[in-house]
Amino acid sequence: MANASGFFTTPSVPSLRRKIQPSIAIFGSGFRSPEGISRRVVFCSSAEKQAGATSSSESRAPRLVSKGCKLIGCGSAVPSLKISNDELSKIVDTNDEWISVRTGIRNRRVISGKESLTLLASEAAKKALEMAQVDADDVDLILMCTSTPDDLFGGAPQVQKALGCKKYPLSYDITAACSGFVLGLVSAACHIRGGGFKNVLVIGADALSRIVDWSDRGTCILFGDAAGAVLIQATDTEEDFLLGFDVHSDGDGNRHLNAALKGNETDSELGSNGSVLDFPPRRSSYSCVQMNGKEVFRFACRFVPQSIENSLANAGIPASSIDWLLLHQANQRILDAVSSRLEIPSEQVISNLANYGNTSAASIPLALDESVRSGKVRPGHTIAAAGFGAGLTWGSAILRWG
Repeated sequence: MANASGFFTTPSVPSLRRKIQPSIAIFGSGFRSPEGISRRVVFCSSAEKQAGATSSSESRAPRLVSKGCKLIGCGSAVPSLKISNDELSKIVDTNDEWISVRTGIRNRRVISGKESLTLLASEAAKKALEMAQVDADDVDLILMCTSTPDDLFGGAPQVQKALGCKKYPLSYDITAACSGFVLGLVSAACHIRGGGFKNVLVIGADALSRIVDWSDRGTCILFGDAAGAVLIQATDTEEDFLLGFDVHSDGDGNRHLNAALKGNETDSELGSNGSVLDFPPRRSSYSCVQMNGKEVFRFACRFVPQSIENSLANAGIPASSIDWLLLHQANQRILDAVSSRLEIPSEQVISNLANYGNTSAASIPLALDESVRSGKVRPGHTIAAAGFGAGLTWGSAILRWG
């Protein structure tokens, strides 16, 4: 959790079997520990002390300072191919009524042809930069929240290339499935407040259509592909878009939702000493998404409301202050259950699940972008956002737009 210096100490990992306590929060005056201690942090790197040693275009020497940050731009992109429930019923035993009643989903988008996740992520990022009126060369950090990159080693650098960022900003992936974007927001705020970064792109993008078993109606009906992005910018004041947050993981729940590496197959040949030779291993691969829907539903309905309550407590505001509830778009029944638990009216719940299905890390920024561009979400509005999914991971954040 965040300590008084603005850096993280190692928290204990909670279990689904134990009640979760409020964890960490960012306040207007800096990072804050549960004891309420807040302190500004200003450090200079040794490289920065050597005036003129390196130009800013060649190397950024970050100063560790306590600054505020705000959300100033968003964007999204979806594949051109739309698959309806009726079309899906032609390849798997299902129908529109069965899917829509159980999930709220009617359509989903799927990457096809020459489309790629990098292309979608780059398009979403460009739209966010345009809204924020920030040039690509002024971006100094790109966080790509995805579990399905075009390259197993990571997709963020390819997005940086596609955007044409000439100053080579640090770009890396965050892998936390459907919780990824919330963790990306928290990470961006930490980088700005503790690392001196100014313009941070947070992208949520996934193409789960690649790892879905399209003969399994229990999973293939749920997922779609998309990308969404936001631009978070440092401010000279102590105002913050991130009022409070709460994040957790429990690896014990991995058995309920995973896409695990298949066991290596080896030639069972005997060596001279009688042992089985396990080298070289054959090419390995990952399984399709495996999910126990009932357990994931129970997990989300129990822990997501609790996490949002913790974030509200960390932010020091009541649930009545929330203008919009923005949850990971997994299942309409989960959205309904969480909003009911928090006593948030349905008209304040953002949902585009019917059009896109579950787009994993992209679902929150995609829904946010549509809501901002339609005029639903306006500057100053307070949003309670929460992601939850494989890991198991879950987290929530209280955000202020604009």
